[in-house]
Amino acid sequence: MVRTHHQRDKNLKGLKDQNLRDHMSEAELILTALAELSTRQIAEARNATGFGPNAQASHKGGAIAKRARQELEAETGTSVVTGENFLPPKKEKALPTSPKKDGI
Repeated sequence: MVRTHHQRDKNLKGLKDQNLRDHMSEAELILTALAELSTRQIAEARNATGFGPNAQASHKGGAIAKRARQELEAETGTSVVTGENFLPPKKEKALPTSPKKDGI
């Protein structure tokens, strides 16, 4: 995922320090896995070494997942990427209270 897309998706979900993957829907996770698998297999098939050839494989793998996402969205009429969080928000820790003494 391109860094700007990553930051855009974190902002959409209202995340600051949390891991984006922990808050993805099932469809988001599957499409991310498709992009990663496609990228790896393309790089292996082309014996990609170095930044340039691996970047090309990455763009191709991402394009495969993008087409799959667009097709799914066209069929369902809903967006795959949503602002919903799929983990409950972190609970803030309460400050410990000191035991009260009698009369104070």
